[in-house]
Amino acid sequence: MSTIAVLTIIHGLPAIALIGAITHQGFSVWRKPAPARVFIDRFRAVGGVGYANSISLMYVLTFAMGAYIYPTFVLDVKASVADAGMRSTIGVFQVKEHVAVLGLSLLPAYWHYWRRSPATENVGTRRLLTTLVMLCTWWSLLIGHVLNNVRGLI
Repeated sequence: MSTIAVLTIIHGLPAIALIGAITHQGFSVWRKPAPARVFIDRFRAVGGVGYANSISLMYVLTFAMGAYIYPTFVLDVKASVADAGMRSTIGVFQVKEHVAVLGLSLLPAYWHYWRRSPATENVGTRRLLTTLVMLCTWWSLLIGHVLNNVRGLI
């Protein structure tokens, strides 16, 4: 197994943990206070405040690992995808890069509103920031996974 394959797997591990944490928090921020009787309500009933540090750390770690392996991706994968005539695939990945940077730029505000505001204040801001970070995370994970699979098909 090549070094880049190992690094890609290592990059994926915090990404999977991040997707679980941000999804839990994202669902919890939209939950109406009520007893959690069914599975989805129990899934959303997590304490969102406890996730902010972990999500921020995992996002930065995942982003840094992605940035580290990116030059190899550009030289190896993008070139072979372009040679295969799959330019739209490259375009979607370019959008992924911008979305990942957008999520990274939202992290300071996201962290601030989760760690510094009482739970009853700034609920709308927390909902917006958490939802945006969650969407950025899901987009990045899904597109990165699909592109990695496309690379394996070429």
